[in-house]
Amino acid sequence: MNEVEIIKEVNCDWEELEELENYIDFVLSYEKLDHVLFNVILVDDAYIHKINLEYRGMNRPTDVITFALEDEKSVQAKDIRVLGDIYISVDRVVEQAKEYGHSRKRELFFLVTHGIYHLLGYDHMTKEEEKIMFEKQEKVLNEYGITRK
Repeated sequence: MNEVEIIKEVNCDWEELEELENYIDFVLSYEKLDHVLFNVILVDDAYIHKINLEYRGMNRPTDVITFALEDEKSVQAKDIRVLGDIYISVDRVVEQAKEYGHSRKRELFFLVTHGIYHLLGYDHMTKEEEKIMFEKQEKVLNEYGITRK
């Protein structure tokens, strides 16, 4: 059994959040993951800006930041994989959906997917890594029926 908590640190009563848990279950099933634990934390630009500055030295907001805990020996458990936290700026979700010309739902689900793959150890620091990670993201989004337009 997976344990995923969606935490709203901001006022955001979006209808897409009602489906988000089902989507996360789909991603975890798609990746054949069971017994994982992580949080999705919805914040605003100011909150994520502070995190971005403190932990990455970048003085600006960003769309998603992940804190992968699985490598930390102190948080490992025998019967569950403690993956970590995914922080998502709802302000960036709205702005990027407009910028890319797709729905807020598509942008939110993309960022959650992106965060999950980071928690699983995927990255996009090189072109090769980026190709692998972004292909996985697009494939799972498409399988669920979330397309760019």
